[in-house]
Amino acid sequence: MEKRYSSMAAVLFFVAALMVSSSITAVPTQSFEENFNIMWSENHFTTSEDGQIWNLALDNDTGCGFQTKHMYRFGWFSMKLKLVGGDSAGVVTAYYMCSENGAGPERDEIDFEFLGNRTGEPYIIQTNVFKNGTGNREMRHSLWFDPTKDYHTYSILWNNHQLVFFVDRVPIRVYKNSDKVPNNDFFPNQKPMYLFSSIWNADDWATRGGLEKTDWKKAPFVSSYKDFAVEGCRWKDPFPACVSTTTENWWDQYDAWHLSKTQKMDYAWVQRNLVVYDYCQDRERFPKMPWECSISPWA
Repeated sequence: MEKRYSSMAAVLFFVAALMVSSSITAVPTQSFEENFNIMWSENHFTTSEDGQIWNLALDNDTGCGFQTKHMYRFGWFSMKLKLVGGDSAGVVTAYYMCSENGAGPERDEIDFEFLGNRTGEPYIIQTNVFKNGTGNREMRHSLWFDPTKDYHTYSILWNNHQLVFFVDRVPIRVYKNSDKVPNNDFFPNQKPMYLFSSIWNADDWATRGGLEKTDWKKAPFVSSYKDFAVEGCRWKDPFPACVSTTTENWWDQYDAWHLSKTQKMDYAWVQRNLVVYDYCQDRERFPKMPWECSISPWA
């Protein structure tokens, strides 16, 4: 297993080193209390002594979660995570954006979900996109490193042209918008969203389709966070500035509407080596491909 991670990391380190990241300038913002509220189970939330590391725990009673105090419409959102180590089968760490506090039937949502596994087996990242309550747009990727050994950065770039999911500044998924569709039913671009994270038990589906159950003797399961950074348009009722977009910010300028040349190199490597599942390739679920699958991520 260690050899697998080492060889893949060596390849991607060379590729990632080519990336142009001068435009991505978001820096960690303030303390946990200034950015977030605990959603539930405050007694399952702890911090490091200096307050810079935040831990969410899951046991047989409950998990834990937090959300931003503010909503945003478009921007760059980034966090460093270290995932549950050891036997984490059935455990899901979620890092996502959503237009509602609950899973409402009309919500927009942008998901990172980290699916735990038995000891020695690699984590799987599942991403998904919801528009007006409709999801079913899952992709799954493996990783080129062990996400339980150290912190890695997981980021979302969101503007009216594209959604890009990044891992350590490497684009693993590109989800494009198009002005050719009069009734946009696939790209979330109207509703502001909170950013959330949580840890919870999903052993009915998360690991090998629910075949591997959570071993509660290994609890508590802990995921750790630090260095939250955001550059986005903060939604302020009743007259939000984000109703119409401008090109005043780097995350909404032309260079952020497309992958750069070096990002395309990284993305191509990911497509060849790390994709585990792509709903756009699943003819059994979708005999007729969803419209958005026809939009090129390279444009």
